[in-house]
Amino acid sequence: MPSVRRSLTAAQRSEFRDALGARRDEVLARQGRLDASLSDAREARSGGQADDEHDPEGPTMAATWSQLTGLHDDLDLELAEIDHALARIDAGKYGLCAKCGKPIGVARLRARPYAELCIDCARALEAH
Repeated sequence: MPSVRRSLTAAQRSEFRDALGARRDEVLARQGRLDASLSDAREARSGGQADDEHDPEGPTMAATWSQLTGLHDDLDLELAEIDHALARIDAGKYGLCAKCGKPIGVARLRARPYAELCIDCARALEAH
């Protein structure tokens, strides 16, 4: 199996670590804003305000709650992907395909820094 040191330079590993760290900070900030919105929605729902199911002017509280929790779940997933990619950097496995062990192209990693599969293995997975 090729080593990461052959597929990525130290500068590239540092670039990806920095980019992933910055994205992690962005995700955490967005989660904080969503947590505040969820808290506001929770208070509105428990404060005796009736759900506006018949209000043609806007979304219902249930729809708003569903949208906010869905966004929060998406951010949880992205945060897990970021943390997993950072762990792969620490383990010396970042930039190597988890399936075949070949290097993942730098362009692919720049486009999708959480990528665990090279483009060939990713295409083969999509075909099935």
